[in-house]
Amino acid sequence: MTNVVWWSFDQVEQFMKDAFVSLGVPEEEAAICAEILIVADKRGIDSHGVNRFKPIYVDRILAGIQEPKTHFEIVREGPGTAVIDGHNGMGHVISHRANEMAIEKAAKYGLGMTAVRNSTHYGAACYYPLKAIERGMIGLTGSNARPSIAPTWGVENLLGTNPMTWGMPTDEDFPFMIDCATSVTQRGKIEKYERDGKSLPEGWVIGENGDYRTDTSGVLRDLVAGTASLTPLGGLGEEQGGYKGYGYAMVIEILCSALAQGAFLKGLLGFDEQGNKKPYDLGHFFLAVDVKAFTEVDAFKKTAGDICREMRGSKKAPGAERIWTPGEKEHDAWLERKNKGVPFNAALQKDFHEVKKKLALPHDLPF
Repeated sequence: MTNVVWWSFDQVEQFMKDAFVSLGVPEEEAAICAEILIVADKRGIDSHGVNRFKPIYVDRILAGIQEPKTHFEIVREGPGTAVIDGHNGMGHVISHRANEMAIEKAAKYGLGMTAVRNSTHYGAACYYPLKAIERGMIGLTGSNARPSIAPTWGVENLLGTNPMTWGMPTDEDFPFMIDCATSVTQRGKIEKYERDGKSLPEGWVIGENGDYRTDTSGVLRDLVAGTASLTPLGGLGEEQGGYKGYGYAMVIEILCSALAQGAFLKGLLGFDEQGNKKPYDLGHFFLAVDVKAFTEVDAFKKTAGDICREMRGSKKAPGAERIWTPGEKEHDAWLERKNKGVPFNAALQKDFHEVKKKLALPHDLPF
């Protein structure tokens, strides 16, 4: 990356927290929002960290389509379950509390699950299973999103990128963590390509005629207009298994809308019938599984670690230098970044200067 300036994690986190507070987010909740964002950058998930601070959170609060003060309403609850209405508050805050509820219920009953409606973007999904892992648990979360993916054999974007994220403790220095969208790529990565001035790889996006598109800025515009679509995991058609990504995206869509009786598909567009911006009304779910209900935590960790080590030690393809297991690259990113911080390219530097000026923040920026 050219023209990149590195800024320490602590200072970036404090800047974001103070910005959220100035926008009306209560201080304790602003700290949660900033923490979840910075965790993504610590793990090298630049598409869902500070890159989204201004366009996805600051700008939406200023536009009035996201509430800075979160009203967390429990609308239904059982011993191991709960349904929450987030009333379009801060998705990080709603999800942090819903995830903690699932973890506490799992600690008591072995399993805990919560479903959320009327939420907003909740950041990098990995954060929530990581909190379960800290308690010796397995964590799972999913979220629906504004329409992006076309169904197999279709060209109309109906499904969100709908991540399904699992985290499990191991006896290694890092947990098992599979955190990915059910599409070949996701909007956050395309947004990063635009900031970096790069064209998209062929195979990520199709137009209304079914042909691949690589024009990054045009794709971002047309994803909103509904005239471009992301391809599901596996790509177009059925030959390479695209129907599997499509099917899993539907699983997440159903769980995130039907359980909590929230919005789905085109109901998540973020526009009303007159074309005016409105809240996205997203849905999430959080599942925690207490390993102690099944076996000793150390025994689980060792078996999970043994599986990961055997995978990495298996025979490599010609020319391959290494086999990774899920969660390892994120750990490598942390080791590489922990003393450097967050990389700010020119576009991200511009975003933070705009926020500083708009909110009259006293912080000195290093660029």
